[in-house]
Amino acid sequence: MEDEEKCVLFHEMELDDRILKAIEKLGWASPTLIQEKAIPLLLEGKDVLVRARTGSGKTAAFSIPVIQKILNLKKTSTQQDTKALVLAPSKELCQQIYRAIKDISIKCSREVRCVDIAPQEDLNIQRPLLMEKPDIVVATPARCLQHMLAGNLNLKKSLEILVIDEADLVFSFGYETEIKQLLEKLPNIYQAILSSATLSEDVKSLKKIVLHNPVILKLEEPDLAPASQLTHYNLKAEEMDKATILYALLKLHLIRGKTIVFVNTVDKCYKLKLYLEQFAIRTCVLNSELPSAIRCHSVNQFNQGVYDIIVASDEKSLEQPSNEGAPDLVGHKKPSRFQRNKDKNSGVSRGIDFQCVSNVINFDFPLDVQSYIHRAGRTARGNHQGSVLSFVSIKEGPLLDKVEKCLKQGEDISIFRSYQFKLEEVEAFKYRAKDAWRAVTKIAVREARLKEIKQEILNCQKLKSYFEDNPTDLQVLRHDKALHTVKVQQHLSDVPDYIVPPTLKNLAGLNKKTKRKRDHSRSADLKAKLQAKKKNPLASMQFEGFKKKRKMLSY
Repeated sequence: MEDEEKCVLFHEMELDDRILKAIEKLGWASPTLIQEKAIPLLLEGKDVLVRARTGSGKTAAFSIPVIQKILNLKKTSTQQDTKALVLAPSKELCQQIYRAIKDISIKCSREVRCVDIAPQEDLNIQRPLLMEKPDIVVATPARCLQHMLAGNLNLKKSLEILVIDEADLVFSFGYETEIKQLLEKLPNIYQAILSSATLSEDVKSLKKIVLHNPVILKLEEPDLAPASQLTHYNLKAEEMDKATILYALLKLHLIRGKTIVFVNTVDKCYKLKLYLEQFAIRTCVLNSELPSAIRCHSVNQFNQGVYDIIVASDEKSLEQPSNEGAPDLVGHKKPSRFQRNKDKNSGVSRGIDFQCVSNVINFDFPLDVQSYIHRAGRTARGNHQGSVLSFVSIKEGPLLDKVEKCLKQGEDISIFRSYQFKLEEVEAFKYRAKDAWRAVTKIAVREARLKEIKQEILNCQKLKSYFEDNPTDLQVLRHDKALHTVKVQQHLSDVPDYIVPPTLKNLAGLNKKTKRKRDHSRSADLKAKLQAKKKNPLASMQFEGFKKKRKMLSY
């Protein structure tokens, strides 16, 4: 019984020493449950359908066997060929997979070469990369098919392994036609791996056309991290109250660490950014309209700690093949003025590897259970602690009940805790919040969206080579810079003591900060007075003489 429960370590899986050294460098002491079960099966050459929750280590679970198999094939092969194809539904996820493969193969980078062709560059630019026949190609289905039709990529004789990550999104992102055409250009025999967070009908359909006698690896684990690692809060509030509470939470430092604020539309994304800008709260916007390179760059800067708050749009339309627009909270579809600019290859709550996120805030409650699971999956990854705070309006109440019912851990135990926040204590904040919220008009939002897109495109195309030569000037490319489409009043950036609730004045972080500012200003005033006396000694003599004269008169 003890032998069955004992965890199998990486060095017991017969992996190449170079892979083991890379794993050691990454700091992975032991495999996760999905890695422990999947890697041996994949090393045996079996087709596998992997189902595990977001953040469980699925990327490494298929990347390690792929690299190991390529190293084994190198021992007998006489020519260079592309042996593995990894498909993912979004460009962001492709870049994440590419990085993971590069990290795991860092000690054998000369033997195992990997390219990511998902970026929407000209085919002729990427053609030389594919002509060198890299060992692993990472791409979206549509991009891969384009290169195949252009004659840049031929896998009919060389392919050994096909991996489809986030398989449950491949059809819903509109790739069904591309997948079927792509499979016709692959050999009849190859090892196939499907990786997914859910076993939806789309996954079952994909399984039939891709896998052959597969092993279905479905771990009996909850969809989310356990309660000891991830805490779920809900707070009932309407839109204006949501804005006030968010302002108070961030400005009073009640929420600390990296934070992702989710909304349901791109318009709300920019409205929230412009609203928080007025209080000198810097945020970065992440949505499907921005170019793929910008989205990836934003996430990288967030992971590196350049800024701590991301406002992300998580539109339902990103998971629908139709272009009818995102449904609102009631379920009615709303046409969008910017619908043509949306990128179906983009997704925020799925497929992006946000690192060390402490908090997820649902400013708009997610539209279904799976969306809540994937948003919450951005935090409490690995061994990190996390929390999810969901603002819930009256209209969103049924959505909360639906999520609560699906995620109950017991018959009478709910995962949600009520967040204790007394709105009446921050009534002074509400006046400021109302003015700031009303200042963000539809015109200001539209101008901000257009301005950021133009600004980012300019940065990407004209300044790319410059910043390669001048890395210290990279701060110009910060994605949390103010958009300045709303007039910012400087006094709103400070929180005077008289509007801070008495119960919150004892907070160590806030108290020290305000005290430090006060002490600094007092010491500056005192220093200025002393310097003035030194410059004009007669002033002090007159003052002392005046005091003596008053004493004599009193006698």
